[in-house]
Amino acid sequence: MATMVGTQKSFTEAIKELVELDYDALGAYEAAINNLENPEYKKKFEEFKLDHQRHITELSAFLSRCNETAPSGPDNIKKILVKGKVELASLFGDQNILSAMLSNEEDTNTAYERVDARVGESADSGIAKIISAGLADERKHKSWLQANISPKG
Repeated sequence: MATMVGTQKSFTEAIKELVELDYDALGAYEAAINNLENPEYKKKFEEFKLDHQRHITELSAFLSRCNETAPSGPDNIKKILVKGKVELASLFGDQNILSAMLSNEEDTNTAYERVDARVGESADSGIAKIISAGLADERKHKSWLQANISPKG
């Protein structure tokens, strides 16, 4: 599912959508952790889940500084699609879960890249550091997943 996060008209609306996307990622990581067999994968996914929780906290604080209300959870339709992809993949083993999570992380990478390109739209100087750190996390997640997915043979 290609994401549109970061294309919203206003910067704060893009940030709100980014918060929802991070909530979606939390749900997907929880589903993956519950279904993975490999304990090393579970441990790494717990780390990635904490990154997404931090993103939500930091982005929500930014929205609060902008007198905006942060989302308090994921968009229900997207949550079903994102989490459902992982649940379905779980029927076919750890490698399929990793592949489903890679697809999700590709969306979060795209979203963070789009928002990163727009940080100049905000008068809040702290947002650039938050988005840059979030993008670095997302790239780390994607890279780890790519390195741990076995080639189809």
